[in-house]
Formats: sequence, structure tokens, C-alpha cells
Amino acid sequence: MLTKQDKTQLRSTIFRHLDGISTASTAYALYKKGILDHILKAETIELKSLAKEFKASEGYLNIALRILSSQGWLEQILDNKNDSIRYATNKNSTKAFELTALYEDAVNLLQYSVKFPEGPVGPDAFIVLERIFKKFENQFGLDTADSESIEHQILKHIEGVIAAPIIVMLGMNGMFHKYFMEASFRAQEYHQNPESFKKILDFLTHLNWFIKKNDTYRFTDAGLFFAKRASAYGVTVSYIPTFVALDELLFGNPEVLRASDGERELHVHREMNVWGSGGAHSTYFKVIDQIIIELFNKPIDEQPKGILDMGCGNGSFIQHIFDVIEHQTKRGKMLDEHPLLLVGADFNKAALKVTRANLIKADIWAKVIWGDIGRPDLLAKDLKDDYNIDLKDLLNVRTFLDHNRIWEMPETVSGRTSTSSGAFAHRGQYISNDLVEDSLLEHLQKWKPFVERFGLLIIELHTIPASLAANHIGNTPATAYDGTHGYSDQFILEVDVFNKVAKEAGLHPDTNYFTKFPNSELATVSVNLLKGY
Repeated sequence: MLTKQDKTQLRSTIFRHLDGISTASTAYALYKKGILDHILKAETIELKSLAKEFKASEGYLNIALRILSSQGWLEQILDNKNDSIRYATNKNSTKAFELTALYEDAVNLLQYSVKFPEGPVGPDAFIVLERIFKKFENQFGLDTADSESIEHQILKHIEGVIAAPIIVMLGMNGMFHKYFMEASFRAQEYHQNPESFKKILDFLTHLNWFIKKNDTYRFTDAGLFFAKRASAYGVTVSYIPTFVALDELLFGNPEVLRASDGERELHVHREMNVWGSGGAHSTYFKVIDQIIIELFNKPIDEQPKGILDMGCGNGSFIQHIFDVIEHQTKRGKMLDEHPLLLVGADFNKAALKVTRANLIKADIWAKVIWGDIGRPDLLAKDLKDDYNIDLKDLLNVRTFLDHNRIWEMPETVSGRTSTSSGAFAHRGQYISNDLVEDSLLEHLQKWKPFVERFGLLIIELHTIPASLAANHIGNTPATAYDGTHGYSDQFILEVDVFNKVAKEAGLHPDTNYFTKFPNSELATVSVNLLKGY
């Protein structure tokens, strides 16, 4: 039986594993290019000049250096007032940069790991896995006795790069089914190539996931802990297509992951991303449920006529909300007299097909239409023209979407001095934090006329200052998020910065409902009901 302290330690390992995917690929790309040696010699460098000297994409280079800062290997020096960014070495830089070469095998393994969702692990991948397993068992020659040492940090990074894609592959393919988790099993019960699969199971046994007896395996308590949280790895692992392209993103064509048809997503494995995010959403949905229940328990003339889910994905959020309203609210008992208008909107046409099919299967009547989060006016017009639905009469909801809107330069540059410490890019081009805040302001102002009565109910992702992340290694997924979202042109601001800009737009967080996760300065997720007063 795991103690509370055991669980805290294992949860910290998950965060360190996620750190590893973002950090190892980033640090090794910079190491190969000679940038890390250059920084050590210079001690302090200015971002623009470094990008120019190494012919790098300034925006992505800024993200890369901030990732190293979040791991405590550099100091980020921001001067938002003068739009100046510098990075300086610290007491950890020399040791960390000297050990970066050890990432080579793990980073090369990602070239195989990125193909795991496409089918069975091939013989070439097993050969590479076996080679790196042996090196890992010897701890790459590192002395990791001190859990606070850089050696321990790097070994956990490497462990994460190896283990995380395997964990996700096994989780998505049923390895963590109750049958396997509760009983002893043999490799041939699960895999058509049992001798090779044993090597993976033996590696996980080395990590104390399994107890091996003769030819059978059984989960340990620690192994069960990780298996039940396999989806926690899903979102970060789904961005491996981006991490394996870092050489090109940083020093070649920054648009290499842009599909020519504008439809396909080359930077992320979307099915895996949805699977991974679904595991985390249940925590946030509990807060959403309470808000929905309160809103739809009000007198009928104070309730929204329905719900619009912008970025509906596969329709699961609409299904969830409808279920809550139908079974847990007063409105649910009067749906015959006051039908609930349900609308799912998405920019991705494939997502619309999936949503439509899933809602039909669930016997939920809803309108499913194309929509662009950046054009609420067009969405409102289409709703009115095609369905005689007024967008203002609906509660607008969305999950983890506003930071993923298509970048638009703000029409008006305010001259503000940003309070964000984030690093942002669009197709490799550096974007100042001032412009990111201005862009968010104009984005929310576009939505204000349509949401000020019933509100905008959102779950949003956030960054935290690099120095804060560095002081809490193993306690936050911030480094992983900064990598996955930064390199894919998404704009995650700190919680307080997002709320500040929302208020500027005339949308105020309802303090009765505002929640952040965790409820501390390390918050990387918030639930907000933004309303106009």
C-alpha cells in the first residue's frame, strides 16, 4: 500500500518525465548546434544577436532557452518595457550543459517513438530500445544518489523520454485493462512478438512497475499508480512529432509542420491528444458541473436558452453538459416546455463529422456547424441565418481553446508593458509579450457583445514564470506545456495576466466560480465564468 508520501514522490516522477520530453529534445538540439558552449563562454547573451549569429528562428529559440530556464539551467532576464530578452548562465549551467550529450540516445529514440501510434513496434525499434535499456540500467554512468542533483534530474529526463511513449502506447492499446492490472500475465498474452515485448516489461520491472517471477509479471503498487495515470502522459507525448522536428524548426524551415492543405495536423497526434486530455478533464469538469447546475437552476427567464461549445472536438463536452442539465437541474425537468438549444462549432471539418456522429449515437439533438473562434460575428450571423438562434441567448463554453486561436496581429498596439514572462512565436517569428496581450484583448473584445449577458465559461491553460518552475522541479508540468504549446504557436499566459486582460475587455471573472489548478502560484489551469457587468 502506497503512503501519501509515496504518492507525492511518484507524482513528482510523472512531472519530471514530462519535463524530460521537452527538455532533452530542446537541450540536445542546442548542444549539437554549439549554442550551449557559446552561452557558457559569453555568460550573458541577448536573444536577437544569438538568433542572428546561429541563423535560428528567433521565436522558437526564445522558447527553447526559456525551457532551459524553467529547469534551472539559465536565468531569463526580461525587459518587457524595452522588448529586450537576455539569458545568463548560473551555478547549474556548466554541469547541465556538459551532461547534455547524454541525451543523444534518448532523443534518437523519439524517431521511433513517434511511430508507436501507427502500429506494432517494429524490430528496428526494439533493437534501439534494448540498446538504451542497457545504458539506462547502468545509469549512463551518472551518480544519482542525490535526488536534488543535476545528474538525477537528467536521468529522470532520459527515463521520461524512454518510458512516456511506452506508457501511452500500452495505455491506449489496453495493457492497463483491469484484467492485466489485477492478475499475473505473460508477455505472449499481450504481444505477437513476446520475446521482444519481454524487453519492455523487463525495463518497466527495472523501474519497479512489475514483479517478475519466472515468465510472469504482476503490477507493483507503484506500477498501478502509473498505469492508472497513463493518460497524464498523453498530451505531451502526442506532441512528439513537434519535438522530433526541432532541428528544422529552430535552424531550418520553421513552417516544416504546416500542412499544405491546411487541414492535416502534422505537429500533433490528435487522437492521442484527445485521449490524454480526457483523463485530465474529469477534474475540471467537476467544477464546470457545479457552475452549470447553478445556472440552470435559476428561474427560467434568467437562464440561457442553450449552450454553444466552440471547438467541440468529438462532442464529448456537449454530451457531458447535456447529461448534467438533464439529470441534475430544474431545467432538466422542463425540457419539453423549454427545449435546450445545443450547438457544437469547430474549425476542423473532420471534428464536425465526428461530433455529429457521436451526438446522433447519444440521441442528443444539436446543431453542428463550422466556426472560427476568431470570428464570433460570422458565427453569430450563420446561427441566426440558418437556425434563427441568437448567439447572445446561449451560454458559450470552451475548453483549452483560446490560447490555440490562429494568430492575428492586433489592429491597435496599446504601448503597454506586458507583465507576462512567457515566450511566444508564430511560424518561428518572435512575438513580443506586449503584442500577445494586445491580441488577447482584441480577441475577447470580439466576443464581449455575445457573452456579456450569460457569460463565457472556459477552461484555460497557463504558463508560470521560468524562475518559479525552476524552484519547483517535479511539482509542475509547466516546462512540458511551454514546449508543446510554444513550438506549436500557442499562447499560454499566466493566470493573473489572462484575467487582467479579460477585465480590460470588459469581461470579469465571476469570483463565485473562478478556480485554478493547483490552487497556488503554480496554477497552470483555470476555470472561469467571464461576464460583462
